[in-house]
Amino acid sequence: MKWIETVFEALLWNSRFIVIIAVLASLATAASMFFIASVDAYNLVSHLGDYLAGDLSIAARKAMRAQTITHVVEVVDGYLLSTVLLIFALGLYELFISPIEIAKGSETFAKILIINDLDDLKNRLVKVILMILVVNFFEHATSMKFDEPIKLLTFAGGIALIGLALYLSHASEGAAKKSGPASDHHG
Repeated sequence: MKWIETVFEALLWNSRFIVIIAVLASLATAASMFFIASVDAYNLVSHLGDYLAGDLSIAARKAMRAQTITHVVEVVDGYLLSTVLLIFALGLYELFISPIEIAKGSETFAKILIINDLDDLKNRLVKVILMILVVNFFEHATSMKFDEPIKLLTFAGGIALIGLALYLSHASEGAAKKSGPASDHHG
């Protein structure tokens, strides 16, 4: 009977390697988003010559400027999303498969990959997703028309909520750092 338990436990433990599918899919999706954002950035820069055209009216130039700002925000949003996917892939691999040995010699390791558990991964992802939401809010704010006082009040409320979310994010990070050494996991 002991050998059945041993085989089952080995099978159960090795089932964690199924996470490789999520890691590879996240990497592929991140690469796709990096490509899309880069193509968008290239197209954005290549059309800037149109802005220099002397035959544009003030209204057309203003519309082109607003459209360009929107495209810039979309490019930033694409890069942030691809970064989320990359952090997710690296974090899943580190947590379920194996530490990335080559990364430990890198200067950026401490900034990206100190992920001890799912809460660490979640916190890193939440911060990047929060930045994506801020960028999306900014994108919508550029096209808002403040023709009624309620719209301006709603916009101000949105800014206040973003500020509160950023404050709480930083406050929780500070609290986690204070309790950090006591909660380290030793494997």
